[in-house]
Amino acid sequence: MAEASIRADGSIFQHNVSDATAMLQSLLKLEPQVEQAASLLAKALLGGNKLLACGNGGSAADASHLTTEFVVRFQADRRPYPAISFATNGGDLTACGNDYGFDEIFARQVRAYGHKGDVLFAFTTSGNSENVLRALLTAKETGVTTVAFLGRDGGRSGGIADVEFLVEHGVTARIQEAHKLLLHTICELVEVRLHAAASAGHQPLT
Repeated sequence: MAEASIRADGSIFQHNVSDATAMLQSLLKLEPQVEQAASLLAKALLGGNKLLACGNGGSAADASHLTTEFVVRFQADRRPYPAISFATNGGDLTACGNDYGFDEIFARQVRAYGHKGDVLFAFTTSGNSENVLRALLTAKETGVTTVAFLGRDGGRSGGIADVEFLVEHGVTARIQEAHKLLLHTICELVEVRLHAAASAGHQPLT
């Protein structure tokens, strides 16, 4: 079944803007989690650890978008920080998918790259992506801090991560838009903390 009934062309834009506005307003209740995730990630990066990320489809794009913001920059001119998206290496993805199955493509990379003190950002709009769920569980076993970006009712991934962002909406596009705003806000907050550390002489600016 489609996520929403088909509307007349003239009403689609107005409906989407109205729906997105209400959805974004509902994110205000997630401010404590935003601060917590930003603090955890800043502490990890300042301590020499790295950011890991995973997701499928549009969520894979979010994972890659996020890691790029740290390898390059978000807004501030600063040194690069280590960040790896598990959704971008075609060799790893296809080899693992072929040899061990699609459900293992992210967990295998967590075992390869993840170390205690690293942070995994995992994106799944349904909460039921088996490969993302396995990545979260493997990260917990490995001592990697976990941050989950979920939608709907959280699915099977709900209640697992150290920090959870649950966007309680039934339309995938709205959930992805919310995840994008949340990750951009976290990027900005982390850069503020990184700049403060650099200004205090704890880290080089560039």
